[in-house]
Amino acid sequence: MTIDQVVHFDVQPVDVTIQDKPNFEQINMINQLDEEDRTVVFKIIDTMLTKKKFKDFFNNNVAAL
Repeated sequence: MTIDQVVHFDVQPVDVTIQDKPNFEQINMINQLDEEDRTVVFKIIDTMLTKKKFKDFFNNNVAAL
């Protein structure tokens, strides 16, 4: 526990949101996570990006028919 935590023990942590932060700050915040949580976050992002690419590919090829 840090000195600040001891002195301000009654102060509750606030929710952290990264959505409206600049990209570099978002990455820095993600990099603060432990390795397992960081891996999960990146797997979720990878899955969503892959899904988007398949959707875009499908929409572009259906539009060409």
